[in-house]
Amino acid sequence: MNRSRQWTLGAKLALVAMPFLLAALGAIATLVYMSWQIEGGAAAVNEAGRMRMQTYRMVLSAGAGDVRALSQQVAEFERSLQGLRRGDTERPLFVPWDDTVRQRFSVVERDWAAFRRRLNDSMPPGVATRLGEDAVAFTSSIDAFVAGIEAHLSRWTALMHLLQVAMMGVALIGAAVLVHTGYRFVLEPLGLLKRAIHRLQDGDLGARVERTSTDEFGTLAEGFNNMAEQLQAMYRNLEGRVQEKTAQLEKERGRLECLYEVTTLVAKASTLDKLAQGFTQSIAQIAHADGVALRWSDEANRRYLMLASQGLPQAMTDAEHCLAAGDCHCGSPLASPGARVIPIRTMHPLRMRHCAQAGFETVVSIPVRLHERLMGEVDLFFHAQITISEAERSLLESLTVHLAGAMENLRLNSLGLEAAISQERGFLARELHDSIAQSLAFLKIQVQLMRDAIAAGDPLKVQHVLGEIDVGVRESYGDVRELLMHFRTRANSEDIEPALLTTLRKFEHQSGLKASLQMLGQGMPLLPDTQIQVLHIVQEALSNVRKHARASQVWLDVQQAPQWRLEVRDDGLGFPDGHGAPDETHVGLRIMAERAERLGAQLDVMSSPGRGTSVVLTLPMMSRTGGAVAPPQRQIA
Repeated sequence: MNRSRQWTLGAKLALVAMPFLLAALGAIATLVYMSWQIEGGAAAVNEAGRMRMQTYRMVLSAGAGDVRALSQQVAEFERSLQGLRRGDTERPLFVPWDDTVRQRFSVVERDWAAFRRRLNDSMPPGVATRLGEDAVAFTSSIDAFVAGIEAHLSRWTALMHLLQVAMMGVALIGAAVLVHTGYRFVLEPLGLLKRAIHRLQDGDLGARVERTSTDEFGTLAEGFNNMAEQLQAMYRNLEGRVQEKTAQLEKERGRLECLYEVTTLVAKASTLDKLAQGFTQSIAQIAHADGVALRWSDEANRRYLMLASQGLPQAMTDAEHCLAAGDCHCGSPLASPGARVIPIRTMHPLRMRHCAQAGFETVVSIPVRLHERLMGEVDLFFHAQITISEAERSLLESLTVHLAGAMENLRLNSLGLEAAISQERGFLARELHDSIAQSLAFLKIQVQLMRDAIAAGDPLKVQHVLGEIDVGVRESYGDVRELLMHFRTRANSEDIEPALLTTLRKFEHQSGLKASLQMLGQGMPLLPDTQIQVLHIVQEALSNVRKHARASQVWLDVQQAPQWRLEVRDDGLGFPDGHGAPDETHVGLRIMAERAERLGAQLDVMSSPGRGTSVVLTLPMMSRTGGAVAPPQRQIA
């Protein structure tokens, strides 16, 4: 296939300018040559004029009889004549030869030969006059030669002027041609492109540039047209794309709303029943399902228990309240981890009979998993045959992940509550065992002694045992009241001082002893759990003072920095230092030691007979984040 030659813009401009450039170069070369010729001809005219002067000098020398000067002048004239004949490029000097100039130069040479013979002849009187006449005739031939040269030079000068005028004309024509060429090849395509751009900016997407050439502007016009076509095509599809993007954004917004709704439900649900009921209602609206079943699986994934349902017939709910794994396509622990679409009509009729009887056509089963552990599944029932997209599948699986997390949180909260209740029950059991149970055991012994005294008829012993029983009952009553006061003690979230003051006021009311509190320094506040344990230790120390010290005054000194240190001092009887370990004979000290151990604190008991007792609780150092740094271990005194 033949293709037309593609001319570029540079080639076109060069092709147009080349003739004018060549013409200009030729004219310049011609002018240089003609100037060179005129310059040489002018030098030849000057040389011929000098020959005329030499002729008259030779006549004078001949008349004077100066043979030596005459011979030099003849030689000089010969050199000038030779220079005219051959020319001299160094000066420059050369004769512009033509027929007339050659003929007249021949006459000069011939007359010179005749004139030279006369110069060489002897010179009798009267010869000088004739020699002057010959010189006039000879110089006339030189003048004719000069006139021929000047005529030739005048013709060259006229031609040079004509060529200069022609060059001016060529320059004007070349400028006009170049201007037209520039307009035709550059300005006109630029104008067309500029008008098309303005039309495009004004919103006319149908603007096109006519391709009138095959150069760069033609390529540019083609590129502009392609760009305009693409813009027009994009504009045609813009509305559809906007609608498509709007629909996608609407779907994403709906998905976020669904996730927010389920997240809110998860955050507010306090029981598993509320969580299950709220989730089934939410997912039924989100998936537009005709029925929903939320099933919980046991640890071995052998049974599936229906926690909640929505839109299912009662007979189907009763029949599938508890499914064994494998009885139905829904409860299948070996199924794929993602959402499954189950067409009911194509499945085994016995395994899907309840769904078919209820009129459902499709079931979407989404397993509820947490860290690869199957916790149950959510089944969506539809009366029509449906398929789910990847976005819908991702949304449903995300919702079940939130559900699994919420179920796990409820389970962990229940376990934590159960552990707290168990711990509190253990604490109550220890308190009852260490106080009231021992008092009741003492009373039991005293009752048996009372029976023995009555049986023996010993009234004194009966009165003594009654006194012991009265003391034991009073102590048990006091222990019960003390336990009740301990259980009703509350800590302050920021400062323990009000709780300590309340504890001391209760102690003063119960014992009748004077108690004072002294707070030293400023430290970081204690955590609420730590405050409770500290208060119990202080209360137990005060209880021991009330029971055993027989003191008249109690002091509570609290040092907050660099670490918390609480000291309960009394002025009672005291006891020998190291008088038995707490676990053996001192029940209250053992209880305080156990509480201090749970806090990671140190408990020091210092006492001496007659000088009172001091119980010191030193808490571990507190870090800036509220954590405790355990101090070196010390033994309880």
